[in-house]
Amino acid sequence: MGSCPSVKNILVLDAEGKRVAVKYYADDWPSAASKLAFEKSLFVKTQKTSARAEADVVMFDGYIIVYKFIQDLHFFVTGGDEENELILASVLQGFSDAVGVLLRNNVDKRTALENLDLIFLCLDEVVDGGIVLETDGNVIAEKVSGHGLEGAGSFTEQTISQALATAREHFARSLLK
Repeated sequence: MGSCPSVKNILVLDAEGKRVAVKYYADDWPSAASKLAFEKSLFVKTQKTSARAEADVVMFDGYIIVYKFIQDLHFFVTGGDEENELILASVLQGFSDAVGVLLRNNVDKRTALENLDLIFLCLDEVVDGGIVLETDGNVIAEKVSGHGLEGAGSFTEQTISQALATAREHFARSLLK
């Protein structure tokens, strides 16, 4: 795969290091126990940092990991030791932005668990088999909303229709005064 950017895994863990949504694309962790051990040790390594505003990068167990915390969720993207950190960071940013759009900026554990299907659809739109497909959060959210809201229109159309409804209400109120 030489020049093709690839991802080993994408993890979303809660504030205690427990799984919310994880997807592995490489066989570097052959068993469920090795995956859980990796997640736990990664969580312990990064929990004291403050990667809230910006993504942070760490070299861990021979992997480059880009991570970011949003409220009580910890987002991680893992790449090989030769992977470009900027590409991994753009994958992380696109994924976290799409999750934010889909969860209406209410990115916390409870909301994430209630909308786990949307988060897994996001994972599928961002990376397929370890190959990066898309890094634009709005495009990812638009594709996922097309899967989950069949016939409901896109987020953009919903926003426009909501704006028109609000404008109609204000106009009707102004006429009644």
